[in-house]
Amino acid sequence: MNADQREAVRSNAKYLRQVRPIDPEEIHEYVDGQPHPAAVAQVLRESAVDLGLVERADGTFEPVEEGSLSVSFHGVDAFPVEYGRVLEDRLVAEYGPGWPDGDSGDRLRERIRSFKEDYFEQRAVEYDAETALAYGLYHLPDYYAVAQYVLADLARDGLVPKRLRVLDVGAGVGGPALGLHDLVPADALVDYHAVEPSAAADVLDAMLGETGRNFHHAVHRETAEAFDPETALPEPTDADGADGDDRRGFDLILFSNVLSELDDPESVIRRYADALAEDGTIVGLAPADRNTAIGLRTVERAVADSGPLTIYGPDVRLWPGQSPADDCWSFEVKPDVEVPVFQRRLDDGEPGESGIEGPERRDGEFENADVQYAYTYLRRDGRRRVDFTPDDSRVAKLADSEDLVTERVNYYLAKLSRDLSDDGHPLFRVGDGSQQVDHFAVLTDKSMLNSDLLTAEYGDVLSVENALVLWNDDEGAVNLVIDGEAVVDRVPI
Repeated sequence: MNADQREAVRSNAKYLRQVRPIDPEEIHEYVDGQPHPAAVAQVLRESAVDLGLVERADGTFEPVEEGSLSVSFHGVDAFPVEYGRVLEDRLVAEYGPGWPDGDSGDRLRERIRSFKEDYFEQRAVEYDAETALAYGLYHLPDYYAVAQYVLADLARDGLVPKRLRVLDVGAGVGGPALGLHDLVPADALVDYHAVEPSAAADVLDAMLGETGRNFHHAVHRETAEAFDPETALPEPTDADGADGDDRRGFDLILFSNVLSELDDPESVIRRYADALAEDGTIVGLAPADRNTAIGLRTVERAVADSGPLTIYGPDVRLWPGQSPADDCWSFEVKPDVEVPVFQRRLDDGEPGESGIEGPERRDGEFENADVQYAYTYLRRDGRRRVDFTPDDSRVAKLADSEDLVTERVNYYLAKLSRDLSDDGHPLFRVGDGSQQVDHFAVLTDKSMLNSDLLTAEYGDVLSVENALVLWNDDEGAVNLVIDGEAVVDRVPI
């Protein structure tokens, strides 16, 4: 189809979208030369993002609905089998059907051990083809689940539009992309851009081949530092935006488990923030281990406490002009996913004769079902999940806790951990954005009046009355004792 015919298809689609579903069988009759309806449908697919069209199951096209995404989400039980087959097909193509056994299995297990150690020691990881496959084996299921949890969280707050433009920086082998794809309904329109320079992009490409008709994707094989996000944004062609999407930014920019690998993550986030929609969200994700989780908070504080971004959640800033200085090893924990077949096969694989099997293998060492992650939501518009400023005549700042030891005090604070106790009194990390040392809420006497401390979700803001403030010498921290005299209530969003 020539350029004139393509433009004629687009012009007819722009007219018909205001009237009725766009049928390629109808449009082909209006175009000189009457190109085949299949060719017309292909032009409509290629123009769908610009024209704001979704393709229906019957092969017609219609405008995507305006407004926020509504999702039905009740957690993640397992990594989808069809994606696991794509990964195994690549493993079979590379090593043969016996990939978990012999020298190939040894090499894959050694690579997993190696990159886990590198992450723990905060060393850079080089992703060649074998490392990318090993990374997919170990991390695809949990990264898939994490993406669904955080994006469903944003969608519940009405922060994910049905016409969604996404930039996934350091997209890896595709866990977040697949999680996003499976979360959004089929009638949403997704313009997904991945930034991934390494061999992981080859696995990502294969995974994106499994996505649906309204999930439009592009992979940019550049580093996060070198890529210019503005190049992935379309230019509106009409003053009124009638021929194109005139929103000049991404609705969602995702940094998933990549910030710890950048030399200067703060400057990278600040630069990408220029490509964020005014009502868009930057999501930062990190593994739950101490170094990367605290590292995420360090980056978050650098870009939020000195601008240009503000924190939507979960590490709230309730007091204007205050910034925290605690370590804040803070992360979310969700139910484990089912161990996928490909991980069981690798874990049970027979060793080869190469001698690189390494240390004695622990049962389950290469099975990764945990869903634990640190996260931050950053925005340009100053919006906060719980948007109020406490009255300092009624409640104290956590910054003042060390001067209030042995007193009973009222606070507003966010719950920032699961139960950290070892079968003792329930213990939770808390913060209000002003804390200078670690703060923990300790439930010593459960009652109907303080049970919200137990039932609140990670990131929920709580009103606490009559907490007993004590100093914990062992931890160099403040304990807020929640006993029978204390009252805890969840603050509504």
